Amino acid sequence: MTLALPPAEQKFDGSPLGALVRPRTSTGLKGWLTTVDHKKIGIMYGAAAMFFLLIGGAAALLIRIQLAAPNQTLLGGDAYNRVFTMHGTVMVFLVVMPIGAAFANYMMPIQIGARDVAFPRINAFSFWVFLAGGLMLNTSWFLGGGANGGWFNYAPNNGIAFSPSAGIDFWNLGLFIAGIGSLSGAVNLITTVLNMRAPGMTWMRMPVFVWMTLVTQFLLLFAIPVLTVAQLLLMFDRNFGANFFNVSQGADPLLWQHLFWVFGHPEVYLMILPAFGIVSEVIPAFARKPIFGYPFMVASGAIIGFMGWGVWAHHMFVSGIGPLSVSAFSVATMFIAVPTGVKILNWVATLWGGKLLMTTAMWFSVGLIVQFTVGGLSGVAHAVAASDTQQTDTYFIVAHFHYVLFGGALFGFYAGLYFWWPKAFGYLLDEKWGKWNFWSMVVGFNLTFGPMHILGLQGMPRRMQTYDDAMGFSNWNLVATIGSLILGVGTLLILVNAMISRRRWIADGRPNPGPDPWDARTLEWSIQSPTPEHNFDYTPQVTELDDFWHRKYAMDENHNLVKIADAKDLAQPGNGEGVHLPAPSFWPILLAFSMPIIGYGVMFSLWLTIPGGILMMASLYGWALEPADDLDPKIDDHDGHGELVNV
Repeated sequence: MTLALPPAEQKFDGSPLGALVRPRTSTGLKGWLTTVDHKKIGIMYGAAAMFFLLIGGAAALLIRIQLAAPNQTLLGGDAYNRVFTMHGTVMVFLVVMPIGAAFANYMMPIQIGARDVAFPRINAFSFWVFLAGGLMLNTSWFLGGGANGGWFNYAPNNGIAFSPSAGIDFWNLGLFIAGIGSLSGAVNLITTVLNMRAPGMTWMRMPVFVWMTLVTQFLLLFAIPVLTVAQLLLMFDRNFGANFFNVSQGADPLLWQHLFWVFGHPEVYLMILPAFGIVSEVIPAFARKPIFGYPFMVASGAIIGFMGWGVWAHHMFVSGIGPLSVSAFSVATMFIAVPTGVKILNWVATLWGGKLLMTTAMWFSVGLIVQFTVGGLSGVAHAVAASDTQQTDTYFIVAHFHYVLFGGALFGFYAGLYFWWPKAFGYLLDEKWGKWNFWSMVVGFNLTFGPMHILGLQGMPRRMQTYDDAMGFSNWNLVATIGSLILGVGTLLILVNAMISRRRWIADGRPNPGPDPWDARTLEWSIQSPTPEHNFDYTPQVTELDDFWHRKYAMDENHNLVKIADAKDLAQPGNGEGVHLPAPSFWPILLAFSMPIIGYGVMFSLWLTIPGGILMMASLYGWALEPADDLDPKIDDHDGHGELVNV
C-alpha cells in the first residue's frame, strides 16, 4: 500500500501523518556530538576551521615578528622550521579546506532542494575524522615538537636520517586521518548532487555554488588518494624500515614531489573553487541582475578542475625534470589562466550596469576579484620557466600564493559568512563592524604580502630564519610585519562582529530578518531563517535558473520588471509536518577517534593499536546494527519527494 502525501507546493494539513515528525538530535552538548544534521555539521566545520585559524595565525605572527628586524633571536633555527611548517600545514589543510566544506555541507543541500545529504551518518563521520586528524596533528607541539619539513614535506628531508623526531610522523598520520574525512565527505556530497536535486532542477538550473562544490568534490575524490599513497610509503619508510625514498638504497626522492604535487595542484583549485562559487552567488544578489554568462561560468569551473591535473610539474621546474617536461607544463600553466580569466570577466560584466548594493559581503567579493587577479598575474609569470627559476624559493612565491589563497579563497569565504549568516543563525551581522572587518583585512593583507613581491625580487629566500641588515631586506620586512598585525586583528573582527550582533539583536528585541533579507535568488531563501531542522516542509518544484527570484519578479506588458510576490508570502512556513528525519548517532564520533589511537600506536607502541582497533571494530559493528529508528518501520520517506512508500 502507498500513502500519498499532499503534492509539492502544498502545505501539510495537520493530519495524523504529522505524527511522523521526529527530532533529529538531542539538545545541548549531546545534540552536537551525535548530530547527523548537515547544517550543524557545516557549522562545526566552520567553528573547527576558526579554531585552527587561531593556531595557524599565531604561528604566522611568530614568523613575522622574527623577521621584523635583522638578526632577531625570538625563534632558533629548529623552532623556526617547525613554526613555518605547522603554519602552512594548518592553514591549508585545517583552515581553508574545512571552511569550504562548511559551506558545502550547510548550503549545497538546501540550494538543490534536498532535506539532507545522501548519507547523514557518513557526513557526521567525515567531520569527526577530520577533527580527529587535525587535533592529532597539533598534539605534535607537545609530543613531538611539530613537523619541520615544510608543508610539502619533501623527501629525503622527511626521512628518519634528517628528521628523527616524531614531528614528521604526526604530520603524516594526522593528515592521513583527516584525508579520510575529505574522501568520505566527497563521496557523500557527489551522491547528494547527483541523486537528490529537487524536481525540475536540471544541470543547467543548478546554482553556480553547487556546480563549484561538485567540481571540488570530484577533485577531492581523485586527489586525496594520491597523497594517501605518498603518506603510506612515508609511513612504511619511517615506521617499518622500508626504503621508498632512501637514496642510499637506490630510491628516488623525486617520487615524493611527483606524488605530492599531483595532489597539491588540484588542491589549490579545490580550495579556491568554493570561494568562486560563493562570489558567484553574492554578486548577482547585490548587483540586482543574474550572473553574466552562466553557462561559461559553469564550464570554466569544470575546465579548471580538469586542467588542474595537467600542471603539477610547474612546481618542479628547478628539480631537473628535463626541458621537454618543462616546456609542456609551461604551456599548460599558461592555458589554465584562460578559464580563470573567464570567471573574472563574467563577474565584472555582472557588476557592470547593475544596481549595486555595497554590503560587506559585496565588498569582500570585489576584494576577491582584485586580489586574486594580482595573484593570478604573478602566477602566470611562473609559467615562464626562466622567470620561475629566478623566483622559486623566494618571497615572490610566498606573495603569489597568499594573494591567491588568502586574498582569493578566504576573502570569498568571508563574503559567504556575511551573506549566509542570517540564514544559519537568524540575525544579521552588523554592517558597520563588517566594513571595519573588510578594510582592516584589505589594508593589513596588502601591507603584509605586497612587499613580499619586492623582497622576492631582491633575492630574499623563503624559509629564511633571519638576515643581516646589509642585505637590504629590513624596511620591507618591517612593513610586512606591521601589516600582519593589522591583518591578524582584521581577520578576527568577524568573531567580534558575531558576538556584538547577536547581543544587539537579543537586547534590542529586533525581529527575525525573515527568510530573504537580501532579496536573493536561490532556493535557500525560500525557507525560514534560521533554517528549520528538516529544511523544506515540501519539496520545491524548480522551473527556472534562480527559481526563487522568478517567483518574486516578472516582466509586465511593457517589458518592465515588476514584483509580483513578497518573499515572506512565498516562503515555506517551517512547521515540518509529515517529515521523517534520520536519528542521531554516537558511532561516527567513536569510529573517528579510534583512528588517532591507532596512529599513536604506529608512532610510539604497536600495543596501542590493539585498543584502537577494538574501538574501531566495535564502532563499525554498532553502526552496522544501529536501527533506522523509524516510528513506523513499514513507512519510509527517504525519497523526500512527497510520498510515503510501503517498504
